[in-house]
Amino acid sequence: MPDPGLGLTEQTVTLPDGRAIRTVRAGQAPGPLIVFEAGMSAPASSWIHTQREVSARYRTLSYDRAGYVGSDPDTHDRTLDRIVDDLTAVLDAVNETDPVVLVGHSWGGPIIRVFADRHPDRVAGMVFVDATLAEIMATRNAKVAAGFFALMGLIARFGGKELIRKQTFRNGVAPEISTADVEIMTRDYANPRGMKAGSREAAQIANALPVLRRVQANGTPDVPVVSLQAGLVERGMTKWRPLFNQYAQDLMDAAPRGKMVVVEGAGHLIPQESPEIVRETIFGVAEQLP
Repeated sequence: MPDPGLGLTEQTVTLPDGRAIRTVRAGQAPGPLIVFEAGMSAPASSWIHTQREVSARYRTLSYDRAGYVGSDPDTHDRTLDRIVDDLTAVLDAVNETDPVVLVGHSWGGPIIRVFADRHPDRVAGMVFVDATLAEIMATRNAKVAAGFFALMGLIARFGGKELIRKQTFRNGVAPEISTADVEIMTRDYANPRGMKAGSREAAQIANALPVLRRVQANGTPDVPVVSLQAGLVERGMTKWRPLFNQYAQDLMDAAPRGKMVVVEGAGHLIPQESPEIVRETIFGVAEQLP
């Protein structure tokens, strides 16, 4: 198993169908478990810095989805529903039956949204971090994403670690993230298995859109919910970034206890570019709980 990083520990859990899933745990304080869900093609270690900092106050859990880094691949299509089945099974496997705080970045946003729609009684709070929304996805985007991750998988297979690092962290990382943590993230991103898993997930985006539209219309449970949105308009996002953030604002306005925060100067990778605001937002949500 790969080193999870300073202060973090690994635990492999077995799902009902026999697949092994690598989880990363940290923290022992009482209170709700903070569950981190990564974006498409992103390993558990994408949360390494934030998870360590949040674990100073709360119990935390991240995990490699099926096919990523330390987890077994899945023979079934990696649909949004299938991914949520796995998240549910992971929480069951670690005997976590109390409500949890869900934190989802990018494609992790739809995952935690579907989980909350299915199991509102198991959710204490939610933090969306530039989460994917149905309004900004299209069949063409899904095909482009699947092809991109397949290409990154080939680059990783032939030793293109530095190219993947530059492509992944194109806006750089915050100075408080250590060099050791960046190395672990790069190691796990530049993993051919993980890129293949990301490509398999991307291939199911079009099929996921009706599900995502439905759960967005259903809204979130009556719990504290915050949506962190990128304020930096990155290349190719001149048209879409204002719309993206407006769609997120509309969803937070409709949520019983929703709030949106634009992270000025940060692009899509808010956890790596502005980790402090992610940490403080999680603390803010968790501190509202009994």
